[in-house]
Amino acid sequence: MTHRQPHHPQHAQHLHNAHHTDGAPQSTGLLCPDALRDAVERGDITTVMLAVPDMMGRLKGKRLHASVFLEQLLSRAEMCAYILASDVDMTPLPGFGLTGWEQGYGDISVLPDMGTIRHLSYLPGTTLIHADAVHREGTLVEVAPRQMLRTQLQRLTGLGLEVRVGLESEFVLYQGSPHHARQAGYRGLEPVSPHNLDYALDHPPALSDFFRYLEDALHHAGTPAEAVKTEGAPGQIEVTFPYGPALPACDAYTVYQHAVRHLAQRHCLTPTFMAVPQTGVGSGLHIHLSLLDVASYRNTFAARLDEEELPATMQRAIAGLISAMPYLAPLYAPHANSYKRYAPRSFAPTRFTWGYDNRSCAIRVTGHGPGRHLEVRLPGADANPYLALAATLAAIHHGLTTQPELPPHTAGDAYQSADALPVPRDLIEALADFDDSKITQNAFGEAVVRHYAHAAQHEIDAHRGLVTDIELDRGFLRA
Repeated sequence: MTHRQPHHPQHAQHLHNAHHTDGAPQSTGLLCPDALRDAVERGDITTVMLAVPDMMGRLKGKRLHASVFLEQLLSRAEMCAYILASDVDMTPLPGFGLTGWEQGYGDISVLPDMGTIRHLSYLPGTTLIHADAVHREGTLVEVAPRQMLRTQLQRLTGLGLEVRVGLESEFVLYQGSPHHARQAGYRGLEPVSPHNLDYALDHPPALSDFFRYLEDALHHAGTPAEAVKTEGAPGQIEVTFPYGPALPACDAYTVYQHAVRHLAQRHCLTPTFMAVPQTGVGSGLHIHLSLLDVASYRNTFAARLDEEELPATMQRAIAGLISAMPYLAPLYAPHANSYKRYAPRSFAPTRFTWGYDNRSCAIRVTGHGPGRHLEVRLPGADANPYLALAATLAAIHHGLTTQPELPPHTAGDAYQSADALPVPRDLIEALADFDDSKITQNAFGEAVVRHYAHAAQHEIDAHRGLVTDIELDRGFLRA
């Protein structure tokens, strides 16, 4: 999906701020604090879900009575620091610097971002508010995904640039409830559509109903989808979102995932955002982005319709992505399963290449004229959007400040580009490059790199001790 970039970039910011005005509460979209207070006084809103995105990008937090939340608005809620130092099962893990048994697993403060008040139509009487993790002394927790992205945005602002992003998400939807999927051991599940329905408009009734409820929920939450379509694998769905500021785009994405999971379960369906939920099926999280010049609000990637040569800023951004993304893989491919997506002829890249409107490349130059932008195709559906975008922006900053050489573009099949560096084969290889890289240290700092390297190592260790289906199939009677 090619995202439409506004001809006037200010328009994207205007849309984001449209509901941050005084007056009567809005029935859809983002609410201002006064509108929330009015809705609580009327009894329309009774519950506030205060949410911090965790290391996997999932929303973690508490349900607060709305009146209690408003009474304590100027103070901070507290949550156990382990929400930012655990694995996918929320297992307390030793070895993190942020918290652990040695520190007694104490609390961190949680500061609500009052620009993110969302009405959730699918949870009556409920609003969702994103929050930032804060140390007791008042500083933001640097390993928190929201803060990691904010840091990279600030680094680019220092170069006179603002980021605009449009996210493109894929997931697979199966028949039956999550309970049914667990009982089946997540095997032999039936996709909601029986075959390839890519670009189809004749969907099964269950899928059409799900689309309608999802689109309505996203609209009411102020996170409307730009487009929804079925993809190439049975049961696979793609949702794309409009261009806008980077941090709100990632906040909106977490709301979207929350809505998908909730609505699917209501309809006796089960979604998965695994990168590869079954052999031969891969789902991605593609990042469409451009850089605006702060002074002029002009897209620095834009070109006249008759202009073929890329602007200097775009060339340096691509060079940075090609040279730095190999060292940042644990931030956009965090699981062992992530690396099974990088397969030939899968539409996922296998080498760090770039090209013009070339979906076999890791970096795709797309769009036309003032809407020209980059599509980063490396992150999988299992990526944390804040971390995947933070890694992308760190690589672009590297390109803009160190100006590595831009390799030639790939005009044909990028899977045959033997001269280009291959994508890491697995998380073990990715971690070795991440942990020893000066690029990652310069971009994120030693504490952040150590935190996420430790998480990756735990993921590796968890898989090392497990006997897999393929081991049994190939070895049980043959060894």
